[in-house]
Amino acid sequence: MADQPDTANNQPPGYEPPKVWVWDKANGGQFANINRPISGATKEATLPIGKHPIQLYSLGTPNGVKVTILLEELLAKGHPGAEYDAWLIYIGVGDQFGSDFVSINPNSKIPAMRDYSVDPVVNLFESGSMLFYLAEKFGEFLPTDVHKRAQTMNWVMWQMGSAPYVGGGLGHFYAYAPFKMQYPIDRFAMETKRQLHVLDTHLAKSQFMVGNDYTIADMAIWPWYGAIMREAYNCQEFLSVNEYPHLDRWVTEVGARPAVIRGRMVNRTFGRPETQLRERHDASDFENNREDMVLARDGKRI
Repeated sequence: MADQPDTANNQPPGYEPPKVWVWDKANGGQFANINRPISGATKEATLPIGKHPIQLYSLGTPNGVKVTILLEELLAKGHPGAEYDAWLIYIGVGDQFGSDFVSINPNSKIPAMRDYSVDPVVNLFESGSMLFYLAEKFGEFLPTDVHKRAQTMNWVMWQMGSAPYVGGGLGHFYAYAPFKMQYPIDRFAMETKRQLHVLDTHLAKSQFMVGNDYTIADMAIWPWYGAIMREAYNCQEFLSVNEYPHLDRWVTEVGARPAVIRGRMVNRTFGRPETQLRERHDASDFENNREDMVLARDGKRI
């Protein structure tokens, strides 16, 4: 019959989208416990406040790493006002749905930040917003030349718009989906490779994203595309990342910066213990409270 759906090739076999979608907590796959179709707090929870003006509530994912890289770069430049406390938000258990967190970020995504050096306090959410705020506050890594500033803004906005295809697209369907589906994997692999080619072509004629100037554009792009080039989703062979030598050069150069190495460690809960600093409240934490040191000192994490 012409009005009967043909589900022979649907995945899972026989699946037909309903006329009205209904939320079933089991349909979220690996992230069912934190994905939901509504916003707002699910519990009363007060966020801690440390000793520094800047309070960051985050996790060491690419979006969180953008901000900690910039903060560490600002401190390396000699800006004591950029000292910060970085508190770990365990998104796997829903910390981002606590009332205090939602009061900063109604979207319930990391990172969230408060600047107590301003009265009344400034609440910030979205990593790109934080990059611009901090760069303007301290007058660093955002060129004042109108053309370079525009380029910087262009590339930051490019990253903000492009990364969901990589993380929510390729990463989800290639690495996290409960079963493999060719159509979405092909679609998002093609788009990810197109983006890698965009970067490789640009970096063939530019040391950094904005000529010879190291800017917040590099800090925004590196955590996502550096990870794709090195270890994210175990997809490097699949994507033939060896095809992008200019991007590879930039990934290595930016990744070798001491502030980038430190920023990448903050709020990190995965990887080798020596690369993890669960929370950062002082520069000495990098030497005293890395995860390998906590484990050696305490025997296990409590």
